[in-house]
Amino acid sequence: MERIRIAFIGAGGIARRHLGILKQFDDVDIVGFADLDIGVAADAAEPFGARAYTNHCQMLDLELPDAVYVCVPPFAHGPIEEDVIARGRPFFVEKPLSVDFATARTIAGKVTAAGLITAVGYHWRYLDTVEEARGLLAQTPAQLVVGHWLDATPPPQWWWRQSLSGGQIVEQVTHILDLVRYLIGPVVSVAGYAGHLQRDGFPGLDVATSSSASLRFASGAVGSLVSTCVLRWTHRVAVHVFADGLAIELTDHDIMVDRGQGRPVRQAQGDPVWLEDRDFINAVKGGANHIRCSYADALATHSLACSVTEALRSGRQIDISEDEREPGDV
Repeated sequence: MERIRIAFIGAGGIARRHLGILKQFDDVDIVGFADLDIGVAADAAEPFGARAYTNHCQMLDLELPDAVYVCVPPFAHGPIEEDVIARGRPFFVEKPLSVDFATARTIAGKVTAAGLITAVGYHWRYLDTVEEARGLLAQTPAQLVVGHWLDATPPPQWWWRQSLSGGQIVEQVTHILDLVRYLIGPVVSVAGYAGHLQRDGFPGLDVATSSSASLRFASGAVGSLVSTCVLRWTHRVAVHVFADGLAIELTDHDIMVDRGQGRPVRQAQGDPVWLEDRDFINAVKGGANHIRCSYADALATHSLACSVTEALRSGRQIDISEDEREPGDV
């Protein structure tokens, strides 16, 4: 397969991020965009000479893409993936997998049954700084991890509602949870508390606006995770890991490794989204599959995010089975 035909379901901001990369690949043709807002789809399609649709099934049947990018809000997942799977198309899906766990688990089962190539947009896994941290922690295992997502409230009003976004843990902090799984391994139990602040300018906002969670890893490491959306800016999005004589601070753009002789900071090299897109395209074309996060792997991260959300809601400890990936009813 020298060239592959790609279609997009969802043509918003995150889709544009991938498009900016895919247009650089000389083995990719962008053939169609489906979005409920035909104007958004048409605007995205025009530079590629592609066609715009409001009905994704019509697009899939008429354009016959080799693979699909699914870039829709959390509440829209489920039927879209089922339609893509029914047509036997590999797909790349942006996180989170869904607004709940049951939907993602159903899709995961259908992906496995169909034997499809899939990739999920946990792009932190492709940071060279994360690979450096993994190498260090392979030699000196983590004992403590502290995650931060201290940020503003995103403007889309669907984000403000638990039933549409899943809340900050599911929609944003999932990146941190995926990173700690990738660095340290499975989490076996979580507990925590959440708070809510009603603010002028955010009518109907019902998601937790601050939270603090504790995590216990299968390795014996422990951790904490704090998040808030009450700021007016991004204050800190990072993971700090502590091992025997070693402290590591990771963001999505740099790494600090402290061994007690200063705090040198190194900037990340390369574009992790470019790398994840390239790996997906290569796998779809029949090359070696180096995708770092498949749908099945992402399901475990989503289970963890749903478990943390349930722990925050209920105020009780949630035990997690990595094999069953059951977070309880969320």
